[in-house]
Amino acid sequence: MKSSFSIESPKEAPALTRRAFTLQSVRTLLSFSLIETLCRQELFAENVSPEMIKWLNDVNELGAILKQRDIEPTAWQPQIETLFRQVDMTEIFKFIDFDRIDRKAKPPKRGAQSIRFKYPQIAGVPEKLAFGQQIFALRKGRSVVPHGHNNMATAFLILKGEFQGKHYDRLEDEKEHLIIKPTIDRKFTPGDYSTVSDYKDNVHWFKALEEPAYIFNIHILDVAPKAKRRTGRVYVDPNGEKIADGLIRARRINYERAHKLYG
Repeated sequence: MKSSFSIESPKEAPALTRRAFTLQSVRTLLSFSLIETLCRQELFAENVSPEMIKWLNDVNELGAILKQRDIEPTAWQPQIETLFRQVDMTEIFKFIDFDRIDRKAKPPKRGAQSIRFKYPQIAGVPEKLAFGQQIFALRKGRSVVPHGHNNMATAFLILKGEFQGKHYDRLEDEKEHLIIKPTIDRKFTPGDYSTVSDYKDNVHWFKALEEPAYIFNIHILDVAPKAKRRTGRVYVDPNGEKIADGLIRARRINYERAHKLYG
């Protein structure tokens, strides 16, 4: 079966400009992560060909560029969004065996189940990759609770189900609050995507409107090695005090409180 993606090996395309190579590398990183994740966990349909495995080896040659920090997180976001606008997602979905995912997924009563992956070593693919990935599985009415990120860049792809997705810019940090501004509030359906960095759309919140509901996530940690903030999540209550210019003073909360309120 032929992949709907078309890329060239660096050996075949030495004349790529820096900008073109960067865009191609981001495309490579995300598509490699999604397909490799599903394949390694036997979440692919039965008809995946050996060509796909070879293709994984090829695309991994380009994937490391993002971890090398040759682009800024705010440049990484629109390039991934451009990628998804260009790709026919139905070509990806036809590979995925959702019956297998349904058998593996056991979403909790509150919040989301994070299905993580351990990679066996395969020829041509490094054992240690520069990025992590997971699939979030949710029941109807449950959420990937509102939170922001420190020193991370992430991308989300809706695999199945319908979600209400919200994003906020994180404008200022206070001791007990974050000053945030709503940026996105809409329904997300399969093939829809969003991105997050410390500098744009940093706080997000996804609520499943039906089930089963699955979100694929890629996350790149420590994007700024000398950052003062510790890498990780920052849980907030976005239904906070409304202040001037449409801003919200959102209270910092812990994991347990976030899931009690919004999970």
